[in-house]
Amino acid sequence: MRRLLLALPFALLPLAMAHAADAHDHDHEHGSLPPHEHGVGSLNVALDGQTLELDLDGPSMNLVGFEHVATTDADKAKVASARQQLENPLVLFSIPKAAGCTADAQELKSPLFEPAPEEGAVKGEHHHSDIEAHYAFTCSQPDALKTLDLAQFFKTFPGTHTIKVQLIGSTGQQSVEATPKAPTLKF
Repeated sequence: MRRLLLALPFALLPLAMAHAADAHDHDHEHGSLPPHEHGVGSLNVALDGQTLELDLDGPSMNLVGFEHVATTDADKAKVASARQQLENPLVLFSIPKAAGCTADAQELKSPLFEPAPEEGAVKGEHHHSDIEAHYAFTCSQPDALKTLDLAQFFKTFPGTHTIKVQLIGSTGQQSVEATPKAPTLKF
C-alpha cells in the first residue's frame, strides 16, 4: 500500500506538468490565476462498487454570470437559482434511474453562498470565485451506470463551455473534455 501511495505522485506528474503548461499559456493570454478559466470547469467522477462520487469545480462566472458578492436582488436570485440546481444532482447530471442511485452526501462551497460582508469591504475589491460541489451516492445497480450525460448541466449553466473530466470506473481511468456538443461520458 505504501508503495502505491508513493507512486501516485509520479504517475500524476505528466498530467500536472501538462496542466501547468496550459495554465502558463493561459496566464499570458488573460492575466488570470492558473486554475481559474472562464467557461471551463472540472469534474472528477469515481465509481467504486456501489459508490459514485462527483467533484465539480468551476468559476462562478460559468454558473451565475458573475464573480462578485451578490448585493442586488437580481444577483441574489441568480445565486439562489444556481444553488437550487446544484442541490439536485440526479437531474443535473442525468444519472440513469436504472442505477438506483441515492444521494448520501452533498456539499456546496463558494464565497457567493456566504453572507455578504459589510458594504465597505466589498467596494473596489475583485476576487475570482469558484463554486465547488461534492456529491456521494450509493447505487443499488451500479452496472446500469454505463454513461453520465452532462447535457442538462450545459443547458442549465450555458456559461460553461467545457468540462475537463477525470473519470475512474470499472474499466479504468480516463481523461476527457465534455462540451455541449459532446456531453456524454462512458464508464
